[in-house]
Amino acid sequence: MAATQAHPHQRHHLHFCGTVQGVGFRYTAQNLALGYNVCGYVRNLGDGSVELVVEGPEDQVESLLADLRRKMNCFIRKVETHVEPATGEFHGFGIRH
Repeated sequence: MAATQAHPHQRHHLHFCGTVQGVGFRYTAQNLALGYNVCGYVRNLGDGSVELVVEGPEDQVESLLADLRRKMNCFIRKVETHVEPATGEFHGFGIRH
């Protein structure tokens, strides 16, 4: 109960732009997410960007995003991020099509 107070869950909704499709971005995000206490999804969008929605304790979400940026930085040109309250709608992390 104290851990929930100290680490509230948040939702991060990100759009990655650049050369982010066709380079294993979604699979990298999914594989990294398995190592964290997070839920959500990653998917390609029609405009060539990648959408990532992730919920979990703030420290877990931030660590995942730092790892993803570190691994895929050479493909990312721009990132738009919105932080919102978590909805709890996800059960696991996966790739959406």
